[in-house]
Formats: sequence, structure tokens, C-alpha cells
Amino acid sequence: MSSQTAVSRDAPQQARGSAASVRTARGGVERFPEKLLSVHAQGGATTALLEGPSSGLGGVALSPEDRDGFHRSIAGRPRVVMLGLRGIPDVQGGVEKHVEMLSTRLAALGWSVDVIGRQRYLAKSSSYSWGEVRVFPLWAPRLMALEAIVHTFVGVCFAALRRPDVLHIHAIGPALLVPLARLLGLRVVVTHHGYDYDRQKWGTFAKRMLKLGERLGMRLAHGRIAISKDIVETMGERYTVPVALIPNGVAIAPWRAGTGILDEFGLTRRRYVLLAARLVPEKRQTDLIRAFASLGDTGVKLVLAGSAEFETPYANEVRAMAEAVPGVVLTGFQSGDRLAELFAEATLFVLPSSHEGMPIALLEAMAHGLPVLASDIVANRELGLPDDDYFPLGDIDALAAAIARKIENPPSDDEVRSQVAHMESTHSWASVAQKTLAIYRALAR
Repeated sequence: MSSQTAVSRDAPQQARGSAASVRTARGGVERFPEKLLSVHAQGGATTALLEGPSSGLGGVALSPEDRDGFHRSIAGRPRVVMLGLRGIPDVQGGVEKHVEMLSTRLAALGWSVDVIGRQRYLAKSSSYSWGEVRVFPLWAPRLMALEAIVHTFVGVCFAALRRPDVLHIHAIGPALLVPLARLLGLRVVVTHHGYDYDRQKWGTFAKRMLKLGERLGMRLAHGRIAISKDIVETMGERYTVPVALIPNGVAIAPWRAGTGILDEFGLTRRRYVLLAARLVPEKRQTDLIRAFASLGDTGVKLVLAGSAEFETPYANEVRAMAEAVPGVVLTGFQSGDRLAELFAEATLFVLPSSHEGMPIALLEAMAHGLPVLASDIVANRELGLPDDDYFPLGDIDALAAAIARKIENPPSDDEVRSQVAHMESTHSWASVAQKTLAIYRALAR
């Protein structure tokens, strides 16, 4: 289904603009635009913003440039506000990575992009510019069950003051506030990043609220996006609405070797297995530790890169198991060059998770040319990897055997090049931005 069709019938249509030329970044997979796409404001609404208060909503501190006219958009540029994430840049999470990659490319294509994040995850408590993207840290309670929904409520009210052309809400939990956004006169796009109600960490009430968020987001948003074919098909069947398929992209920026992270954690090139993921039950780090422990002394270590936003029994269990099993290394959350070096120097990437939307970490591993192993859940199967790259979810013995097989049979250079080329052709953030932009244009006033 084309992205232009995934908008409500009440949204006016607009012709799609011409594509911008692109070039390949040295040492990476992603293509970046060389020139801006011509995008014009639609009437006075594009740049007509309310005068801002001296201090922001929900505890946000506005910088002087934001107080002066509430940070008016660049003349002639339409504006999008993104909401539903912890923040950018270098904040842990798949949605966060998605928005980080998408926002910069939308800005390069001529849009003013505002990202609303949660204060405690961001480096600054006041608004700041990250490249051409404006980031607004807003207050949220430090309670797992309330953080996202309260922050989204505050964020929708904040967006209503800024009057963007599009409010882009990410994930089905924050989509609970789509009715409020529409009541406040905002044009809303929702991206469905996965069935969050299937996550093991949520109780019965939270799962019901997430399902309600999905229903409200799919039924009431002006535009709908999903990151996997399975989600598109399921939403179409469940709610009889058009949903655009825009899969996650992948980009490997040129990185500086020798960050010191290998020496810091006692690691040797090509002698460790890697998993980069948050410490949450659905990522199933405990399965991987058990499988690794059963291998015995292979001379290879297991690196778990990631952290937990909240202290939970599962996170404590992972730490205790890692301490008890020789060769397991916890690096905490890593980003930038340090994470890139972990990917580039690993011998194998394993993703044993029970829940995914479209796993960005797995895509990044493949784009680095790493051999991979993934659980055989629908989201991972949708990537179409060879059967040898999958193992039955939760089968510790099968996982251990697959790890041993992969370590003993590393890929050839030709296989690595073929894998990287495939990722370049099928998962481009430039393509993600262009398809998302088509949705925005269809909603233009």
C-alpha cells in the first residue's frame, strides 16, 4: 500500500514533490541528501505561531530564542512536532533511534522539526538545537506506568501552543492522546512501532490501555504508519483503515576506531558475541546467558550492551546471572562511536527477544556485515533471513547449538559484502524520510 493512501478521507490531498538527489556516505550504508527538496508553506498556518510564555509547559525551560516568538519556524518551512519518545540524540530505544534518524533527514528536506523528549533522559533541561532539529525536554513522572502517558499529555498541550502543520505521535501508548490532539485542532500522524501490549513488563490494566491506544490511534489519526508488513496487515484487518508500510532504516556513520571500549571491558576483536538491547524481559538476555553458559570454555565472551530505565526484578536478575557466569560482560548503554566499535569488532550478533516491531539493532548488526542469530518470532522472520539465522524462541539448547555453529563457521568476505549491499538497498533512512514526507504532504492544510 502506498504511503499516500494511508490518510483519512477528511485530509486534503497534495501532489508529491520531486525527489532530492543523494550520495553515499564514505564508510557507511546510508545515503544522504545533497540538496533540499522544495517544500512550500500552505497558507498562513505554516508560520503563524502563538507568542510563547517566558517558561514552558510542564516544567520545560525555554531558551531565549524560544521565548522570542516561541521559536518561529524558518520562513517558508512547514513544521512537524514529534512526540512519544524519551528523546534524542543518543537515547536508548528503538523508537528513539527511529526518530533520531528520521528527524535529521526531514530537516534536510526542508521541514522545521521539533522533538519533545523527557527531561531525565536528555543532557539539558532547557530546549536546545541538535543540528537543524529543535529538542524540547518536558517533565514526566519517574514511574514506569505513568511516565509515557503523562509526558504525552503535557507534550500534546505544548504542541497545541506551537501549532505545527503535523503532530507525529510515535507508538501506541502515546496514541491514547490522539483524541485530545484532534480536539485541540492538530493534524495527527501515528506510527505503530509494535504490539506493546505483548511486552512482558506490563500488567493487565496497562495492556488494556495500550490496546485502547492502538484503537484510538488507528481510528482517529489523520495518517497512519507501521514499520512492518505484519502490523500493516493486522491493523487493516482489525480496524479497516489504510496504513502505510514504512520499515525502519539503517545507517552506519563513519566511526573512529580505537575508542578504548574494547580495552575498557577486556574484549578482543572477533572474540565476543554481542547483544545490544534494553534490560527488559522481552529482550530475553537471560536466555542468551544460559545458552552461553552451556557452551563451556570457547574463548569467546558475551557482551550485553544496554541498561534499564527503571530498577526491576528482571534487570537485577540479568546482573546477577552475568556476575555468576564467567565471560559475560555488561557494558551498560552505549552509543555513537563506542557502540559502533562494539558492532564492528564482534564475531556474532544475537537477538533472542520475544517481542519486536522491526528490530533496529538487528538491522545495524547486518549492516555492519555481522553474522546474526534471531528468535523465530514474526517480526524477525519478516526480514527474510536464511533458516540457519533463526532459532526457536526460548529453546536454550537450540540457541547454544546455533551460537557454536556460527562461531565455528564465520562468513566469507563475499557473504559479508552481499549482506551489506542487501541492507543498503532495502533499508534506507533516506527512503523512510521521503515516504514519511508524502504522508505529511497529504495532510497539508
